[in-house]
Amino acid sequence: MNVAITNGYVVPMSGPPVEGGTVVIESGRIMAVGRGIAVPEGMPVVDAGGLWVLPGFVEAHTHLGLGEEGEDAAGEDLNETRVAAGAHLRAIDGVNPAEPGFADALSGGVTTAVVLPGSANPIGGQAVAVKCWGRTADEMVLRDPVGVKSALGENPKRRATSTRLGTAAVIRAALRDGRDDPVLRRVLDGELLWHQHVHRADDIATALRLADEFGHRLVLHHGTEAHLLADLLAEREIPVVIGPLLAGRSKVELRNRTMRGPALLAAAGVRVAITTDHSSVPVHLLVHQVTLAMKEGLPRQDALASITVDPARIMGLDDRVGALRPGLDGDVVLWSGDPLDVMSRALRVFVAGREVYRHEDGRRPEDGVLGAYR
Repeated sequence: MNVAITNGYVVPMSGPPVEGGTVVIESGRIMAVGRGIAVPEGMPVVDAGGLWVLPGFVEAHTHLGLGEEGEDAAGEDLNETRVAAGAHLRAIDGVNPAEPGFADALSGGVTTAVVLPGSANPIGGQAVAVKCWGRTADEMVLRDPVGVKSALGENPKRRATSTRLGTAAVIRAALRDGRDDPVLRRVLDGELLWHQHVHRADDIATALRLADEFGHRLVLHHGTEAHLLADLLAEREIPVVIGPLLAGRSKVELRNRTMRGPALLAAAGVRVAITTDHSSVPVHLLVHQVTLAMKEGLPRQDALASITVDPARIMGLDDRVGALRPGLDGDVVLWSGDPLDVMSRALRVFVAGREVYRHEDGRRPEDGVLGAYR
């Protein structure tokens, strides 16, 4: 799709903000970003009227379309409990594009989401990166797979094994025999990421031990106590997808949860992405978690990066999303104001240049038209 968004306060994330800026999207890709850019003749124009213009947010850990809201455990497709080591399982085969969470994502400015299987099993399956708009999962795919999900700690211990020793042994056995598995072979060759569900510091140490043993590229997810080992993670350049931050301490391994976690990790030099773990926290509240993390010490630039460029880099999607830069996908959101202000709204959302969400015809909340929530 072709469109030019003009006269906006453009925050490209790949450079400084631009007053009165323009974003030109042609055939779904960004062609130009900046000030004083000529709009190609005949191209549709959206006058942003001074609204904030940002890249669509990237949510690095969700269960959108798998763990559907309103479904009980019997109706969800999140965990294949009959398989302990399920590297062959594919999240894309369970994604339901009709789940309301995808519309919620757009209303919160989220245009890209990584969908992972659940954490009941030591190895849960393959994650997929999708756009948050489309009729079928195949239409939505940005990259499939983007890695393999694994879990340490209480979840697999409760459901698949009886001890932490047993969980690690299942993972170790699968990786040891991984050359005979086409998916795990790609993990061992460094082609696919190893997405490790982990909360406690001792479980993080186990994840590091396994990575040292087998050499896979490790990404930590949740990372409740990751700040306790921040120096080790920074030294090894291991990123953390941290969250959810708004949830309670529902199990013992969450007792050290702190809203300061992202700030402590970033200060140590760890690359951080913030997550809602939808549906643990509704996906459209992603930016509000970031605001609260900033309140607890996360610098503003790191805060915005944690839901744009940094999750894109962590997931290997930065050639497509995460910033407003020529060559990237035309995923653009017009905000009523600073998105880190809790009163700001995503008013218009474009995915690959196509408008897929509009809040009451783009009128601002301060105009007195709050409208219906989608």
